[in-house]
Amino acid sequence: MVSKEKLEELQQRMDTLEIKDDDLIEKFILGSGKGGQKINKTSSCVYLKHTPTGIEIKCQRERSREMNRFYARRDLCERLEEKLENKKSEKQQEFEKIRRQKRRRSRKSKEKMLAGKKQLSEKKSLRRTPKDFD
Repeated sequence: MVSKEKLEELQQRMDTLEIKDDDLIEKFILGSGKGGQKINKTSSCVYLKHTPTGIEIKCQRERSREMNRFYARRDLCERLEEKLENKKSEKQQEFEKIRRQKRRRSRKSKEKMLAGKKQLSEKKSLRRTPKDFD
């Protein structure tokens, strides 16, 4: 169950973004995915559409319909803020960061990295104690 403070905070956020309940189309649809018989029988997945902007949200994080309604409205607020401020969400930024980290290095940057490693290994080899000569 969502606390009253969180609901009031969400309502204030919706008011500042000028989201009215009349502008929202809300449907409850059957969920999908794992969960078996329970998920197939109950309509706990929430579909929200903000008619002025055309933003659509589907939310099925929890088994509870009320929690999903709360999360869907919160996600709608986040999407509208992104659209109004022309900035990427934290999720999108995190996704792009991971994508950049996994990307293959270019040939030039790989050569540069290997040259630096070779230089460092030469420097370390000079630190070794001299070997005994027979």
